[in-house]
Amino acid sequence: MSTDPGDLVLDPTCGSGTTAYVAEQWGRRWITIDTSRVALALARARIMGARYPYYLLADTKEGQMKEAELSRRAYVERRTYGNVRQGFVYERVPHITLKSIANNAEIDVIWDKWQLTLEPLREKLNAALGKTWQEWEIPREADGKWSDAVKKLHADWWQTRIDRQKEMDASITAKAEFEYLYDKPYEDKKTVRVAGPFTVESLSPHRILGVDEDDELIDPMEAGNGGTRAEGSFDQMILENLKTSGVQQAHKADRIEFTSLTPWPGSFVCAEGRYSEGTAEKRAAIFIGPEFGTVSRADLVEAAREAADAGFDVLIACAFNYEAHTTEFTKLGRLPVLKARMNADLHMSDDLKNTGKGNLFVIFGEPDIKVLPQPDGQIKVQVCGVDVFDPSTGEVRSDNADGIACWFLDTDYNEESFFVRHAYFLGANDPYGALKTTLKAEIDADAWATLNSDTSRAFKRPIGGRIAVKVINNLGDEVMKVFRV
Repeated sequence: MSTDPGDLVLDPTCGSGTTAYVAEQWGRRWITIDTSRVALALARARIMGARYPYYLLADTKEGQMKEAELSRRAYVERRTYGNVRQGFVYERVPHITLKSIANNAEIDVIWDKWQLTLEPLREKLNAALGKTWQEWEIPREADGKWSDAVKKLHADWWQTRIDRQKEMDASITAKAEFEYLYDKPYEDKKTVRVAGPFTVESLSPHRILGVDEDDELIDPMEAGNGGTRAEGSFDQMILENLKTSGVQQAHKADRIEFTSLTPWPGSFVCAEGRYSEGTAEKRAAIFIGPEFGTVSRADLVEAAREAADAGFDVLIACAFNYEAHTTEFTKLGRLPVLKARMNADLHMSDDLKNTGKGNLFVIFGEPDIKVLPQPDGQIKVQVCGVDVFDPSTGEVRSDNADGIACWFLDTDYNEESFFVRHAYFLGANDPYGALKTTLKAEIDADAWATLNSDTSRAFKRPIGGRIAVKVINNLGDEVMKVFRV
């Protein structure tokens, strides 16, 4: 209530995401925080699935035309930028005073204009009745004894006078001082608005350590101190689920199923997994990321070196989140590095039944793209598919784009944050029909054709020399890779 459009709203307790939802509706930027992944999942689904009214921006051509109409001024076209910080076009309530009426010179102009029509009608009416009525003396109701022609003159005069008064009243309202109704912006009924782009980030929370009466630290994560989890139980729980579930890729045939999974006394590698590759048995080094937080490229490099020194055939990293720069690290010498994203359900290890049926560990391949130079110096990007590790051969093969639901393009990646500049939707389950159903509206077929494509629109070469491609598969898993251009 105390913000303007474009302001930033911080809600440290997300809940079901009502603050973020309302901020999105009213054109405010927002950050919302919660310790529960359930609350974040609810808020994310609620915001992404909502449709919002589209309010007329003051900094647009349509908004300027509406402002000119409301203030009864001539429309003068000015350059616009569509900046939401300039606010919306709001309804307003006039404060009409004698001063505003007396200072309104437009009333005299309106009076003179209508007198050119009213005076001839009054003169004809007086001539027909033999009267010398002034304007204020003409009766409101016609006499029944008058002829039809006189009655028509009388009705025309009164209708013209009413029209004059309406125009004067409108001028008085427009020229008077007024207050904006900030909760009633004008809405464009022809436009459907959905949420702007946003991200869901995760940061490692602080661990709170207490002290006893001797000022000795009490770690609640240690066994015997009332903690909920003994030291090492997280890694053990991950390994138990990993042995049961295996590691799934986009296709069911590309599943890595372990015949054995045993602890390994390494600094980064915590387990040795064995799986079949055709008739041969292969050894996989297992690296497990932190329970809270992200895995960095440096961690993967150290784990890969340790795995290579120990003679493993492949390194499988399991983590909830990876830093963006880890996407460029896929191999160390001959050793492939597979990054498996762990399902957030594993946070609920105490309540999770280990059935092995869920996709708890999923490897989503690297985007396989082509850069297509254009005659005008611009470039296009084509997504050919994803590179997938084949556990039956041990090789990385290129898969087609059938498993891609959507892909996004940052045409000038700054190595810090991914900014969605292009968005494209593939998918095998008729995304066009799903989008029409969601928006409850018809969609321009030509516009949709530019979005339902594996080839991007042309864009200028990036200033920083890098582009980033983010691909999301039909299971909702996503991967980002940076390319030099």
